[in-house]
Amino acid sequence: MRGLRLIETRRARELRREATSAEKTIWGRLRNRSLGGFKFVRQEPIGPFIADFVCRDAKLIVVIDGETHSSAEEIAADARRTAFLNAEGYRVIRFTNQYVYKNAEAVAEAVLCALREDSA
Repeated sequence: MRGLRLIETRRARELRREATSAEKTIWGRLRNRSLGGFKFVRQEPIGPFIADFVCRDAKLIVVIDGETHSSAEEIAADARRTAFLNAEGYRVIRFTNQYVYKNAEAVAEAVLCALREDSA
């Protein structure tokens, strides 16, 4: 079965290697169960999409959007992606690169609050 997902797996590995600085900043706060003891994985294939950060137990996805997510077409694509992920049972929260750069601790706190809401 794994061979069927080989393309997604390769792309996910590539995205892990080429992480943006905003993704690296947030990953530093999510990895090794350092945020409330919740386990996250990064660049996880889910259906036809690859989610930036996923807490599988809480079914929470954290997305870090760069500048390329500002056109009408890209916003519509993001909405379709979020709708698909919601239909799969995931909750999606989004932050921009700029917000991460200015408020990384606030992003981590918002993620922790979302995790606690989901586990309550």
